[in-house]
Amino acid sequence: MKLQGIYVPLVTPFTTDDQIDYPVLEQLAEVMIAKGVAGIVAFGTTGEYYSFSAEERNEVLQRIAAVAKGRVQLVVGINDLSTANSIEHAKTAQKYGYEALMLAAPPYSLPAQEGVIRHFEKVANEQDLPIIMYNYPDRIGVGLDFETVNHLRQHPKIIGIKESSGDFNFALQMLQAQWPDFEVMCGSDGLAADFFFWGSHSWISGAANVFPEEHVALAKAALEGDWDTARAQMQTMYAGIRSMELSDYNQKAKLGIQRFGLNAGSVRMPLVDMDAKSQAAFLDLLPK
Repeated sequence: MKLQGIYVPLVTPFTTDDQIDYPVLEQLAEVMIAKGVAGIVAFGTTGEYYSFSAEERNEVLQRIAAVAKGRVQLVVGINDLSTANSIEHAKTAQKYGYEALMLAAPPYSLPAQEGVIRHFEKVANEQDLPIIMYNYPDRIGVGLDFETVNHLRQHPKIIGIKESSGDFNFALQMLQAQWPDFEVMCGSDGLAADFFFWGSHSWISGAANVFPEEHVALAKAALEGDWDTARAQMQTMYAGIRSMELSDYNQKAKLGIQRFGLNAGSVRMPLVDMDAKSQAAFLDLLPK
């Protein structure tokens, strides 16, 4: 599986009574495909998957696949507190036609690097889909060391890493290694142009819910070596991206799809909505 271009972890729209708004979810997937994304990610951080019931999880998987299967690449996050549950999530996703997995170290338990290695290897060995590792220590509580990534990238089913630590020196260390058949994917939105400049080919971005066309244009320009256009695209959306990364990322991702005439509703607890003044301030940052 070749990882190239923009992958968008969809927000999950909710109705006023806190139910998943499946028609809007399907419409959002259609918008992203029309804007040219390479892949859709179900159950990324932006999707609030941790709030889903088992029934909702299955329904979301089916609904996204019904819209997107065969049109763009389908990736699914399978994070869980236990390795065994991640394996079950992977098998379910394959049943619905997903093509790759996104997997972090298990949160809360804070495993040492040996435990992290065994976690990834067990998931890789006990199901059939390729894995994109997800390094997001601020969210998970444990990060991946360079030596851990170097070890795991040699597994035939581990094909890349979404690097979201925010430490570009770590990203650059991996990019400079030029590992064959292994993609270092941008997971730090404000650093996307830097990732592409140093050899990345792909970007998994929650902000692509808000700026899909700009993301796609930046990636295309960067992959063609047109750095003036790449810089211009980043300048167009940087204020919005910076605001998202500073606070209320999920809330702002959901607000941003108003650009496409869609309403994603509120976030689910334990997240809470922004006040009206903060919402207006963010919307003012978006390209008109």
